[in-house]
Amino acid sequence: MLHTVAAFDRLGEENAFAVLARATALAAQGKDIINLGIGQPDFKTPSHIVEAAIKALKDGHHGYTPATGLLATREAVVRRTLAMTGVEVSPENVMILPGGKPTMYAAIIMFGEPGAEIMYPDPGFPIYRSMIEFTGATPVPIPIREKNGFAFSAEETLALITSKTRLVILNSPANPTGGVTPKAEIDRLVKGLEKHPDVAIMSDEIYDVMTYDGEKHTSLLKYPEIRDRLIVLNGWSKTWAMTGWRMGWSIWPNGEKGGNLYDKVRKLAVNCWSCVNAPSQFAGIAAIDGPQDEVEKMMKAFDNRRRIVVEGLNDLPGVSCITPKGAFYAFPNVSKTGWKAKKLASELLDGAGVALIGGPDFGILGEGYIRLSYANSEENILRALERMKLFLESNRQG
Repeated sequence: MLHTVAAFDRLGEENAFAVLARATALAAQGKDIINLGIGQPDFKTPSHIVEAAIKALKDGHHGYTPATGLLATREAVVRRTLAMTGVEVSPENVMILPGGKPTMYAAIIMFGEPGAEIMYPDPGFPIYRSMIEFTGATPVPIPIREKNGFAFSAEETLALITSKTRLVILNSPANPTGGVTPKAEIDRLVKGLEKHPDVAIMSDEIYDVMTYDGEKHTSLLKYPEIRDRLIVLNGWSKTWAMTGWRMGWSIWPNGEKGGNLYDKVRKLAVNCWSCVNAPSQFAGIAAIDGPQDEVEKMMKAFDNRRRIVVEGLNDLPGVSCITPKGAFYAFPNVSKTGWKAKKLASELLDGAGVALIGGPDFGILGEGYIRLSYANSEENILRALERMKLFLESNRQG
């Protein structure tokens, strides 16, 4: 038998992809499946972005690019960051990566080792915990509670920090809950972090443009007092419907005061993925600098779907759902249906043809919840809700 490194046995998965594979297999058998499981916009990438990539290919941009990304792409991120946050960053702090996950990987592997603790949201994106466990560090869940509108509590978060804490991972707007943490709560967290100057922060802001009902995303870049230990994760996948392009960016501390984190992740890029392909980077520039009307259309569509989803879920027997303020997920409470969350999600797929994700796939505190993505058409969402209603009416538990 081959002897592999034990760390690989600690790697988890993102079950949304397992559900997608199962849903695809059932569809291939001729079953009508409505997929509300995967967090992927159902819109096409806007045409001007596609054309920019085609032009780059025709213009001969076929070679390696710098490990940190093309300067023009990093400068586009600088412009976008200023427009969104009012904060000026240098291109020398911006890293272009093949998606959002490499930033998580780089940040967690940089601070994680046996004996260290890394804090992460629970329920939260499952790769956070998976990567923490891979490094041998101890994962410390930050409770994300429905009673708080699925925002983190600064008080609870700060109380979990110990002398072993190396990194705190935050996510707002959040996957899987759709929660948006208010600025006042972020203010309290940053104030409390003054007592822990050796703790780094990674803020996952991939859904920054996706907020509703007048809610505003507050970037941690707005807090200069933590900039020398802050890593901000963002990218093109969600905002511009570019999931398959594998284009992400992150902003890192640079220089000795910031622990030379930027140069460390540059070296990791050289060793791991070399660089991001050139035509996608030209597409990324077009996405940031080009017209945003398609983004606005997507956001209006998501908002309409959000309202339909919340109303429909609250009409289901045993189900309640608070209104998400961000992203494109609802995280309904199904505890009163009598079903365990993962079992319910599995049965809804096999018995009703609706693909969802069980809350425990996002953490211990996910029990009693399921995640529904409304990145699908209104027609499909309404059909899915009707199927769920019929299933729950016919399959009461307890």
